[in-house]
Amino acid sequence: MIEYSNIQLSITNNNYSLMITQKPGTGTIIKEAFRLGIVIPGFNIPYLPMMEPVIRALRDTGTFGLIMVARLEWIKFKSGSMKTIRNEYEKLKDLNFTRLHLDHVPVIDEDNLLTDFENIISEAIDLGYDSVMIDGSRLSLEENINQTRKIVDIAHKSDIPVEAELGAVMGHESGPLPPYEELFATGKGFTSSDEAKRFVQETQTDWLSVAIGNIHGAISAATRSEKKIEARLAIPHLKKINETIEIPLVLHGGTGIGKEYLMQSFKNGIAKINIATAIRQPYEKLMNISVKEAQEAVYKEMLDIINNQLEIAGSAGKILAK
Repeated sequence: MIEYSNIQLSITNNNYSLMITQKPGTGTIIKEAFRLGIVIPGFNIPYLPMMEPVIRALRDTGTFGLIMVARLEWIKFKSGSMKTIRNEYEKLKDLNFTRLHLDHVPVIDEDNLLTDFENIISEAIDLGYDSVMIDGSRLSLEENINQTRKIVDIAHKSDIPVEAELGAVMGHESGPLPPYEELFATGKGFTSSDEAKRFVQETQTDWLSVAIGNIHGAISAATRSEKKIEARLAIPHLKKINETIEIPLVLHGGTGIGKEYLMQSFKNGIAKINIATAIRQPYEKLMNISVKEAQEAVYKEMLDIINNQLEIAGSAGKILAK
């Protein structure tokens, strides 16, 4: 069997027949998960050896998930580059359980610097990434719409789905966060349902990352090993957004959120959840002692996430059943 991206070619020698089996694209898969109320986890790979235990755990549990890399992970960690991640993924991928996603490519990054986001995302599409994300959340609403629409136009020409972000999922910025209870009580940075409706209509983005109390894990060298804040989710707010725009929603900062909130969020539009800190910290604790031991720590954490925290073991069979 020869495999090209998401197409499998099977040649039967005895009658010289050719059978082509098309694997569903990421956009189709996320839509089906959204319809079924099943969440698809995306796992960030800040260190290349982490990819093997992540894919192994997905395969061993029959679970569908995305392998992801964000711009900050090749700049502030050691994932290498988009091409390095793509090459490693090509060695390890199993299209029955995985696709490759380009996570956060901000227009303005966590250090308040303008990025070359258009060229980065275009390169990812050329490299064969199955879906991409533009993060214009640090822009005004008007500018976020303009820049996101630009990326949607580019990606859709190649049938690549786009994730965008509206609202402020904090945690990656330099300096301390405001007190979490203050953020949650005031709803500071929460995604507006009215703005979300306009945003989706004008950009035609495929998925929307929302801010509803979730926060990212810290990425600075001084704080990245600290225990993440236990965040909550404003479920009534999420429900309103979901009823307003009716496209798959994405929950960033999935580590550390109470299980009861997660389960409710999956019933109210969250079709994709991003997980980074939960698998990165076990790897970092052991990576300078033994890469193999660090990989096994990631595998063990993956099994707990899939089986206990998200309860999605066996999801691949349900989502890819058609």
